[in-house]
Amino acid sequence: MSFQAGLSGLNASSKALDVVGNNVANSSTVGFKSASAHFGDLYAASLTGSGASQIGIGTALNTVVQQFTQGNITTTSNTLDLAINGGGFFKVTNGTSVSYTRNGQFHTDSKGYVINDNGYKLEGYIATATGEIVASEPAAIQIDTGNISPLATGNATGGDATLKLNLNSSKSTPTVTTFDSTNPLSYTYSTSMTTYDTLGVEHAIRYYFIKGDTDTTTGLTSWTVHATLDGDSATDTTMGTLDFDSSGLLSSVTDSGGASTTTGVLALPSTWDITTGATTPLGSGLPNWNVDFSGSTSYSGESTVNAMTQGGYAQGQLSSLTVSDDGTIQGNYSNGQTKTLAQVVLSTFANPNGLSSIGNNLYTSTPASGQGLDSVPGAGTRGLLQSSAVEESNVDLTQELVNMITLQRNYQANAQSIKTQDQIMQTLVNLR
Repeated sequence: MSFQAGLSGLNASSKALDVVGNNVANSSTVGFKSASAHFGDLYAASLTGSGASQIGIGTALNTVVQQFTQGNITTTSNTLDLAINGGGFFKVTNGTSVSYTRNGQFHTDSKGYVINDNGYKLEGYIATATGEIVASEPAAIQIDTGNISPLATGNATGGDATLKLNLNSSKSTPTVTTFDSTNPLSYTYSTSMTTYDTLGVEHAIRYYFIKGDTDTTTGLTSWTVHATLDGDSATDTTMGTLDFDSSGLLSSVTDSGGASTTTGVLALPSTWDITTGATTPLGSGLPNWNVDFSGSTSYSGESTVNAMTQGGYAQGQLSSLTVSDDGTIQGNYSNGQTKTLAQVVLSTFANPNGLSSIGNNLYTSTPASGQGLDSVPGAGTRGLLQSSAVEESNVDLTQELVNMITLQRNYQANAQSIKTQDQIMQTLVNLR
């Protein structure tokens, strides 16, 4: 009887309209993926097998398939809003179970964990204390809001300070032969450098350069280097000498003890009274304040500093976060330093349509989807991340409205087939 076929058609159209309605309802849901209903025809079983005259008995819902196509990306003002441009899912956990999502609307909670609106924590690789990312088992990302420790100038991590300058070869030797930091007539040129001690206290070291006579035998011109700490003179401020050849290039460096070195590095005076004599005393000893003068020149022209670096800095407070396209989360500190805190991971699946939807834009893995494979954004088929952005729903609202009209016609047609069958049955009942 065609009642069954018509009824199955009504059910099929109704379920398809449910899918379309769900798509339309989530057309503004971040990270939502549209779905489509797939149906199959039905035939009655026959003991003698099927034949050319076999008539179907309707249709049934086979599956609802989600379309994991890319949604449009819209920018936001939240750094931790993350959009995936390509394949993959964010891995999140509520502490007891792991879920996956394309919705990248994240923020931090009171403990610094990166969470979504439902409290699920975003997972990734956690950086070591030195800011190094080591791929291991992903864990919940927690932003360390503590201060970044100070680093002394000359620390093994920061390296020696460098000072690349040009000392004017046309200058005459000073008229005052005894160096005095307070008397400009006793030196040829001076410049200062900001440095940091082991406690992160800022200090000003001023360097003084005194031009000497040219050696008629070697052709070298020596410049004596002195230094003072925070404006205080020590018993001996001499660092050594810089020897320039007749071409104006740095030929050799001699330390305060008279030893020659080819590295271009001079040590600061060891006689500084750093505990009581300096304006700002050092609390835990003299750092390795060596200065590398490599690349310096002595040409005719104004004395000037061409490059100056030092690796130290004061302690700093976390001021902002940045997230790069490979998922690396960096902390930006008030002292101008940055530190890697974590790296977001993305998970891929052999069959994304095998994932089970559990609501709130979340999916769980199933035997049909396969196990989630974790790696960093950009690896394999995984997409890259865009910070301060979200991925919109991929629902094509125009197409869904057209689908709705089509399904409405299908529903009406199936209802008409039931009505026609009813009229035929009524005719049979009325036979006398």
